[in-house]
Amino acid sequence: MPGVFRRALVGKTIMMELGPVLTGMALAGRVGASIAAELGTMKVTEQVDAFETLAYSPGSYLVAARPRRDADVLRGHRLRDCARRHRGWVTAINLDLTTLEFTKGLRAFYEFKDVWFGLLKAASFGGAVALMGCLRGLRAGGGAEGVGRETTRAVVLGCEAILVLDAFWAVVLL
Repeated sequence: MPGVFRRALVGKTIMMELGPVLTGMALAGRVGASIAAELGTMKVTEQVDAFETLAYSPGSYLVAARPRRDADVLRGHRLRDCARRHRGWVTAINLDLTTLEFTKGLRAFYEFKDVWFGLLKAASFGGAVALMGCLRGLRAGGGAEGVGRETTRAVVLGCEAILVLDAFWAVVLL
């Protein structure tokens, strides 16, 4: 296999598969744990019960905005990959490759749908991580030990959700 095809295969694999999955798992470890710990602490200190007593829905007040926010955050990380293509162009110019040659090579191996598929997958991964964090955080009980246990479960469930969604999107999109 010629080197140009290997480089294209590696670039496309990173853009469509590896980038969204690894970014999502890092998000699960950091943001999913944070959400679960925050909501779990609120649950064991009876702050969630206080919302219910005041006739506020904990789901709409504490949970509703998190999946969308995290989906947007992860989508932003994927947009950075588009900026990396620009840096690749700058590097190509410095290596005496013309803009036409760079663009021709890029168009030969990448399609615009590849970017959209990566953004769609990233958004679904971010939403799933936030949902798992909210789900496990609101089920916490038993003090600090229970919060820690549910935080760990949130991270594991977030990573599992990412892998399941990645398989789903691979079947649907490819």
